[in-house]
Parts: sequence; structure tokens; C-alpha cells
Amino acid sequence: MAPSGPSSKSLAQLKEKYAQAGQEHVFTFYDSLSTTEQATLYEQLSGFNPTRINEITKLALNPPKASETPDTLEPLPESATASILDSDSQNIDKWYESGLDLISKQQVAVVLMAGGQGTRLGSSAPKGCYNIGLPSKKSLFQIQAERIRKVQELASKKSAGSSAVVPWYVMTSGPTRGPTEKFFKENNYFGLSEENVQIFEQGVLPCISNDGKILLESKGKVAVAPDGNGGIYQALVVSGVLEDMRKRGIQHIHAYCVDNCLVKVADPIFIGFSASLDVDIATKVVRKRNATESVGLILSKNGKPDVVEYSEIDQATAEEVDPKQADILRFRAANIVNHYYSFRFLDSIPEWADKLPHHVARKKIPTVNLESGESVKPEKPNGIKLEQFVFDVFPMLSIDKFACFEVKREDEFSPLKNAPGTGEDDPDTSKLDIMTQGKRWVEAAGAIVVGDKAEKGVEVSPLISYGGEGLEKVKGKEIIAPAVLERE
Repeated sequence: MAPSGPSSKSLAQLKEKYAQAGQEHVFTFYDSLSTTEQATLYEQLSGFNPTRINEITKLALNPPKASETPDTLEPLPESATASILDSDSQNIDKWYESGLDLISKQQVAVVLMAGGQGTRLGSSAPKGCYNIGLPSKKSLFQIQAERIRKVQELASKKSAGSSAVVPWYVMTSGPTRGPTEKFFKENNYFGLSEENVQIFEQGVLPCISNDGKILLESKGKVAVAPDGNGGIYQALVVSGVLEDMRKRGIQHIHAYCVDNCLVKVADPIFIGFSASLDVDIATKVVRKRNATESVGLILSKNGKPDVVEYSEIDQATAEEVDPKQADILRFRAANIVNHYYSFRFLDSIPEWADKLPHHVARKKIPTVNLESGESVKPEKPNGIKLEQFVFDVFPMLSIDKFACFEVKREDEFSPLKNAPGTGEDDPDTSKLDIMTQGKRWVEAAGAIVVGDKAEKGVEVSPLISYGGEGLEKVKGKEIIAPAVLERE
């Protein structure tokens, strides 16, 4: 059924609201639209507060001046950090057991940030649907779903009689929501129970012209863009995800990005570590490869936890070495957007969500000429997209409510960013990282990997092993690479 247009009174009220904000031009073509198009535009415009959009645009374009005094940058205090590279194995075992315990008590949930499309990969599908070329042909979504299934299975052994459930909340953007829902349905939720997978959508904000006006994409539609990965906080509230967590008694949340094929979803060690310190946010990091690697760093800035981009750090600071270990950098905690949140912290989102800053991305935004009504494809950036970053919330915490956990890059971080054949962070490197990890696991379990393509590695299904455990059966066996170990 086609939507019916608004009443003349409702329309007049909305027009007045936009006129007061100096944005009345969005109605330029309203009278020439069909009833359905009018209804669609009215609904879209009703979803925005033009005065608030003016405020955040002004703030984003004129951010508060940085203070004259230079920032004080320090690594996070030792009390707030641990590293899998040099932690006592007893501590790691303790965190693992306590994390599994929390999962077995149904207190752990997972939030996946999956708003991106595989445009750079030459695919218009959501990135999570992408097949990186593994022998099993599994998509990123399937690999991650199977890791959840495995961790539920491991935790269920701890809870007498009941099976552990880790609900999975998948945040999409407008363009990826439909295809993501379809993909999950067609694949039967990859063996997870449908009621424990909730797909929700991040918000959008209008695109703004260089002179502060809301841009129209066509005569009957505002140009919009997703509000950045920092939109996750507002989306958790608006979508009802937070309420669902509350009903389920969730206390600990793991949040991560879809494009990391090595991510340990609902990692018991990370959950156990974060819960043991009773922090509100913890973040996983990998060790920075060298002083010039272009990664954001997790550190203490003016006494608050923060992320500082590589472009904001001078060379001398980047090259400083750790006074206790001369062969490693002092500032080495590379951000991989892999976070733990306490439920009590996420429950406070309504108190601070509107205080998060917006950042400006200057873009070429297709629009419509307000005088002629013709479509315009700009040659150079003609406007801005406003977005929030997920880590903008870190400085709101005191340092004792924040922690940082260093993990091995080769075990936990392999982002898929670039087109096939790039040679870095592309489908080939993602595939190789999974196959190499599997080869390490089976060799550690006593298997012998042979064949003229031994370096191609072994794909170990997450349903067999979550982190290298449970591979006793391969001891003494020859495996001809490349190979796949799936459940019998």
C-alpha cells in the first residue's frame, strides 16, 4: 500500500520547523512530487531535527580550539594493561576459565559492527558476506557465527544441563540491512538460533553543503550518510538492543568489526580479564610493527584514556623506546577496534550520547540543482558527511575504569580493507592468515603438514577448534596442504 501524504497542518508545522533553522530549501520541489514521493520525503524529514543538525555541523566545522599547552601523552598505567605475549600462563588460564564461566551463566553478548559494503573489494554486498577464498568458501559472517557456536559449546560444558547462549547483535547500515537479513535467513543463521541473532541499523545524518545547507540527493530525497561507527551507542538504545540485553541479564559485551577474519568472537580470556578488573571499557590492541606504521594508538592523554591518530604524534614520540624493554616502542598499543563494555556503562548511554563530537569527512556528494532541478555529479568535494567514532567515548572514563589487553597480531588481527591483489590487508592476506594459523595449531598438536604446497596451510573449522584446543586427534598424522579440517 502506498503511503498517504501528511495532513496540511502536519506539513505546515514541519515546514515551519525547517524554515526556523534556515533549511526550508528541502521543500523546493515538494509540490511537484507524486503523493507517494511527498509522503516519503515528509517521513524522512520528520526523522531529523534541523536545529540540532545546524548545531552539530557548526561544532564539527569549528571544533573547540586545542589548548596552547601541549598534550601530555603517556602509555596507560601498568595496572590497566596486560599482554598475552608476556602474561603468566596461570593468569591466562584463570581469565579463560572465568570468561567461560560468565558465558555459561548467559551474561555475555556480542555486538558486531557490520555497516560496510565490500565496495573496495569489487562487491556491492555487505562485507560480512564476502568469501575470502578459503577452501571451505566460508564468508566472514559464517566464520564468526561458527566461533560463537564453538564458544557456546565450550561454555555449556561448565553449566550443568543448560546450554550457554551468546546473543549476537549485528549492526548494519541502511544499504546493508536488507542484504544482511536475507543472507542470514538463506544460510539458516549459520546454525545459530534465530531468536539469538538480532540485526539492527545504525542511524544516518543528512549530508551538508560547504555553506551549511542540507543537500538533496534528488527532488524528493535528502542525501544521507551513516553516522560512523560511533553511531553504535545511539543505535543500541533506539533499536531496543539494550532493552533486550537487560531482559536477558547480560553484564559483559564484546564489540568488534566485521572485517577482521581472525577475531576471537566473545573471547573468554578477554571477557575474563576485563571482568576481573571491573572496568567499563577495555580494548584489545596489537603491538605496533614499527614507529612509522599508520595506526591509531591507545594511550593516556592528559590523564584520560584516548586514541591518538598516527598523524597527531611527532616522530620523536613515535620512536621513543620502552625504558624497561629497549627493543620495543614505548607507545605501541595499536587500536584494532575490538572492545569490551560493561552493561552498566552501556546502560548510561542516554546520559552522554549527545555529548559525543562529530567529525567532518569532505566528500563529492551527488545532489540536485535547486534552480533547475537537474542532477549534479560534482567534480570536487561539495559537502561534508558527519560521523562519530566509537572511541570518542574513551576520554569520558577515568583511567581506573579503562583497560587495555595486548594480543598477538598473527592470532587475532587480519583486517580486510583492500582490493584483491593489493598485497596488504586484502582477501589473499586474510586467507593466508587463517590458513597459517591453522597450520600452526595442527603442528602444535603433533600433526605433520606435508605436500609441495605446505606453506599454503590448513583451514581449521571454528566448529573443531576455537583457539587451537581440541586437536588431539591429529597427533602423528600427515596432513597434505592445503587442507580443510571440518567436523566429521
